[in-house]
Amino acid sequence: MIDTILGRKIGMTQLFNEDGSVTPVSVIEAGPCIVTQLKSVETDGYTAVQVGFGTIRPKHLNKPMLGHFRGGLKSSKHPNVAPCKKLREVRTEDVTEYAVGQSISVAEVLEVDDLVKVSGTSKGKGFAGVVKRYHFHGGDQTHGSMVHRKPQSSGATDAARTFKGTRKPGHMGARTVTVRGLRVVRIDPDQNLLLLQGAVPGANGSLVTITRI
Repeated sequence: MIDTILGRKIGMTQLFNEDGSVTPVSVIEAGPCIVTQLKSVETDGYTAVQVGFGTIRPKHLNKPMLGHFRGGLKSSKHPNVAPCKKLREVRTEDVTEYAVGQSISVAEVLEVDDLVKVSGTSKGKGFAGVVKRYHFHGGDQTHGSMVHRKPQSSGATDAARTFKGTRKPGHMGARTVTVRGLRVVRIDPDQNLLLLQGAVPGANGSLVTITRI
């Protein structure tokens, strides 16, 4: 089976162990994912499985995407697939064991105590200064100081320009972040819930990609 599944971050909670210690866990609604397309070397130059997660009303899709879920032309041999909100490709060496329309659950991909990496879009913080963005110390917080939270020095003065990579105020967050080495604590196949030890990137309700490592 493939080693990746899509999910929706629900939030964080904690589990109490037998010795009384507490384990912080992230709760993820992982799957079920629907196989929407199979990529092969003959047609695409590589092998992969395209999976979809979440539901969306057909009226919110354009005609090319509707045709994609409906197998393209009327003469297509692919069965109709319910429209999915999110699509991702998962590389695999063999796609013969999959079929379009097949459902993949979290219990088929992961097991308890597996180590995974989770990718998601971090929370957007908007335009931020260097103290918040890069944890600059800032200037003196005393009377008369004019540089409390300013960037201050910009580097060399004889270049007449700012060098690339200089840490400056700017847009913060809203980037793809990957956290590695999270352990699977519990799996609830009935409710499609996955509990991972630690925090995962993104806001509650955002899409995350879980891959076994």
